[in-house]
Amino acid sequence: MPLRQSIRLGGYLLKQKLLRRDKFALLVELEPLFACNLACAGCGKIQHPASVLKQRMPVEQAVRAIEESGAPMVSIAGGEPLMHKEVDEIVRQLLARRKIVFLCTNALLLPKHLHKFTPHRNFAWMVHIDGLRERHDASVCKDGVFDQAVAAIKQAQAAGFRVMTNTTFFDTDTPQDVIDVLDYLNDELGVDNMQISPGFAYEKAPDQEHWLGPEETRQLFAKAFAGGRRKKWRLNHSPLYLDFLEGRVDFSCTAWAIPSYSLKGWQRPCYLMEDGYVATYKELLQETDWAAYGRGKDPRCANCMAHCGYEPTAVVATMGSLRQTIRAAVGS
Repeated sequence: MPLRQSIRLGGYLLKQKLLRRDKFALLVELEPLFACNLACAGCGKIQHPASVLKQRMPVEQAVRAIEESGAPMVSIAGGEPLMHKEVDEIVRQLLARRKIVFLCTNALLLPKHLHKFTPHRNFAWMVHIDGLRERHDASVCKDGVFDQAVAAIKQAQAAGFRVMTNTTFFDTDTPQDVIDVLDYLNDELGVDNMQISPGFAYEKAPDQEHWLGPEETRQLFAKAFAGGRRKKWRLNHSPLYLDFLEGRVDFSCTAWAIPSYSLKGWQRPCYLMEDGYVATYKELLQETDWAAYGRGKDPRCANCMAHCGYEPTAVVATMGSLRQTIRAAVGS
């Protein structure tokens, strides 16, 4: 992350410690709609009924939820957020409240809507790139999407925006696949930062066969990161989370730190699982049995090493260690 954002996040974490809060939101996954213009194999969002897919979250509701959580960062997802006619206003209002905002998109609609947004030091596009051309197009189940996404990224970069990418890996990916796509994004496309994650088995996802298990995940990333390669990539993760992915350390899940808020409310326990919804973040914290979730606790969590559950654990562990704090700062 840019240094000013790292300092902002560090100050927020210090405040939570001084207030002796054991649970708090670092980032909210905001889903102001479920509709999408793609039907990706690993995502089940568009399996919702047509009546739900037509709904759009009002701007006031979205902003109110983020303010209630107190989170310094917001990831606007969906569905495809650019199908929401007022998503630019949601972004503006969150930025006016000093939130760090990432707008997740498949980038197909980005050229059409780019003029509605203004470059801001706390705003970045987060474009989904699940591999190089053939791999990405297979993942999104449509030919030509990779080339359109790359062209949109270049257009946004030329307009002065920060651009990040988010890449999900499955058991069909090899260590060389990881290396190739990250080398391309880092060196050739020159995006500002990259996020990576092992795929998680969404219950409604069309593809239920190609999810990575913990040992497969560790082997994949250990081989991809070998030889010091991960140090050259501009990865938007704490060093400890990357250690976690390649099996150097293990963590418990802290899904309460990256909660999901959608048209249905606050999702319990995280955006990957659907055990009901509550109206407020306070209810989510107080009425969820957090000890019941995570690998070794809930069978559905057995293969999960996803960013939403384990990155915040790594971030908190980093802030609790001077050595890890320095390591993260040097990495930045």
